[in-house]
Amino acid sequence: MAKPVDDEVKKEVGQARAASGGKSVLREYAEALIVAVLLALVIRTFVVQAFKIPSGSMLPTLQIGDHILVNKFMYSFAPIQRGDIIVFKFPQDETRDFIKRVIGLPGETLEIRGKRVLINGDPLQESYAVYSDGPFARGGDRDRLGPLVIPAGQLFMMGDNRDHSMDSRVWGFLDARKIKGKAFIVYFSIRSEEIPYTSVLRGVLYVVTHPLIIRWGRLGTVVH
Repeated sequence: MAKPVDDEVKKEVGQARAASGGKSVLREYAEALIVAVLLALVIRTFVVQAFKIPSGSMLPTLQIGDHILVNKFMYSFAPIQRGDIIVFKFPQDETRDFIKRVIGLPGETLEIRGKRVLINGDPLQESYAVYSDGPFARGGDRDRLGPLVIPAGQLFMMGDNRDHSMDSRVWGFLDARKIKGKAFIVYFSIRSEEIPYTSVLRGVLYVVTHPLIIRWGRLGTVVH
């Protein structure tokens, strides 16, 4: 008497499998994982990418150990503006990423006189710029440059920490096609010099167990 019931159950299971396309749970998880990975790759390639600040060339705006997000599609819809902080391929070694501020735009005449930047003959107001006794505080060409006309498709870039920044004063103009995107937010920040490990896993565990090395006040800071 139990056989017809078993047959009915098997029939219902078969129908359920047929309705789901016969996919196993493992296959469904695998497909979901592949979709997630592809989506992450698309976002990283075309939308947003994370970067870490390794040096003090953009102090005080960006701190060593800041982790920022960069908008990679913005300049497809909006023009580059003076004051934008952008990540780009370093012109002298495109395997490296640099981050600097846009100072001069195409077609403008730029001059540097001492600690003053002039655009088309007018002094640029730069509340973000700082000067200190750094490796590039020797004067010379860095403190006296131009006047020079910025070519079409090129930008003049400078770090906010002027005496600690290797920028367009050293390596020249930046081809706008080398831009990766505009920095817009600090999503994480840590006093990285205090982490005694180079291993990522050990580093993460160290941060979790030493929360005071996190700069909590910088999390969510808008970059401008």
